[in-house]
Amino acid sequence: YAEGVGEGGLRTFSVNKMDDPGLVELLQKHAPSYNGKREPTWLTSLLGWILPAVFFVGIWMFMAKRMSGGSGGLMSIGKSKAKVYMEKGTGITFDDVAGIDEAKEELEEIVEFLRTPERFQALGGKIPRGVLLVGSPGTGKTLLAKAVAGEASVPFFSISGSDFVEMFVGVGAARVRDLFEQAKKHAPAIIFIDELDALGKARGAGSFGGHDEREQTLNQLLTELDGFAPNAGIILMAATNRPEILDPALLRPGRFDRTVTVDRPDVKGREAILRIHSKGVKLDADVDLHRIAVRTPGFAGADLANVINEAALLAARRNKNSITMDELSEAIERAVAGLERKSRVLNEKERRIVAYHEAGHAIVGELVDDTNPVQKISIIPRGVGALGYTLNTPLEDRYLMTKAELLGRICGLLGGRAAEDLVFKENSTGAANDLMRATQLAEAMVKEYGMSETLGLVAHREDRNQNQFLGMGASERAYSEETARRIDEEVADIIGSSYKRAVELLTSQRDELEQVVAILFEKEVMEGEELRRILGKAPADGDPGHESANGNAPTAPGAGTSVVVPPDIDTPEQPA
Repeated sequence: YAEGVGEGGLRTFSVNKMDDPGLVELLQKHAPSYNGKREPTWLTSLLGWILPAVFFVGIWMFMAKRMSGGSGGLMSIGKSKAKVYMEKGTGITFDDVAGIDEAKEELEEIVEFLRTPERFQALGGKIPRGVLLVGSPGTGKTLLAKAVAGEASVPFFSISGSDFVEMFVGVGAARVRDLFEQAKKHAPAIIFIDELDALGKARGAGSFGGHDEREQTLNQLLTELDGFAPNAGIILMAATNRPEILDPALLRPGRFDRTVTVDRPDVKGREAILRIHSKGVKLDADVDLHRIAVRTPGFAGADLANVINEAALLAARRNKNSITMDELSEAIERAVAGLERKSRVLNEKERRIVAYHEAGHAIVGELVDDTNPVQKISIIPRGVGALGYTLNTPLEDRYLMTKAELLGRICGLLGGRAAEDLVFKENSTGAANDLMRATQLAEAMVKEYGMSETLGLVAHREDRNQNQFLGMGASERAYSEETARRIDEEVADIIGSSYKRAVELLTSQRDELEQVVAILFEKEVMEGEELRRILGKAPADGDPGHESANGNAPTAPGAGTSVVVPPDIDTPEQPA
């Protein structure tokens, strides 16, 4: 459309953009003098410049957020992944910890320093810079660390040893630096590294030349441990169940000054742990937690918590209003032997072999081993390959075993094979697990405990070299071929004499053997007190209606490595 005449008599037109290839030719023919220009509007400027800029800024912000995200993006790859619990954030105190009183006492000093550091500094005392918690899985190492943080009411930085390791070189060391920098800003504070062996493995083990990333991370941790000020108020706690593979530089004074052993609880500790875990469940009035504690030797805190939980699930499945001793007993058997496999139907011959086998275990074990009375006999298949089992429960926690007790233990293990030979005059594969465990005990007696009159008081243990530790080689034998031959002969003699003793006992108790088998065929399960009545023995501690002299389990003598006596579980070998 025309907008009028402009300067010089030129006529101005405003037109829309036209896609006409012949327009220029027409203009040249009819209007020799012409020109044109495109006048931008504010909308055109907005669409042409601002929107593309906004688009690219949005893409940049999205990528930056993805690269520095909370899940450990690229921009934050050197940042620590520690979870921070600020002041009582753990919700755990020493009241929630039981069965490891000695370890609690060791850590109370750490709590006192974090609460009142000036009291120690006034006397010139220095708090340990690092505390290493050592113990078997499930004993409560992480729980203790959380309890320390909850009692001290200080920030608690929790991280796993594997969180330091990444595919990029230098990331682990950067995360160590960042972790300690964060802790210094919130001092006094506790840094807790779980599974320290993933980070602190001895340098040189597994790295064939070169300075690998894990060693660099460990070097940075060693520097941070020995570098911050003594009064900074930062305490490093770590937990591991493999202290033997840690680098020696970690364990020297000035780094991890104190090592706290978190051992499996004794009978009193197990009872205390059971009481803590049973607070949130409804127990029947007839439940005796002391009897449950006596029946669970070698159980750690996590195992006992699982027993309570399994019993609660069983009671709910059976539509009961409370947990009874039946559910707790069944939960213990599940933890020890596995789930019942009633769907696995044995033929008559196999059922007879299993019944005589387990009856042989029970009778021989009850007669030769007074310290571990039989708790239950069953011919119901359990777990993967157990066709039956005999459960022997120690009367008390044991820390030492005599030669006579070890020989009795071997004799009891061989009782199942002896019963099969006595009754059927042939062997089956059901004694494979028994023979393996009996042989291991006999070898330990000869090679480690010095209980062989022929070989004397010499320990013949294999030295493990580094290649074997890495799973790449065999152990190096530190004795001659002649000594090895004598060891084999002595082990075979122990097994042979124990087997002969088991056969003699079952021969003299043949009538009792038949009675036990008859009950097993009828009920499939037999309690220990019923076996003791058949054998004419007095009731044992833990039997219904029988209490120990002081109402508690006897105190275990001595100190040292706890001896855990597992139940006899027969696992037949599968045919090739």
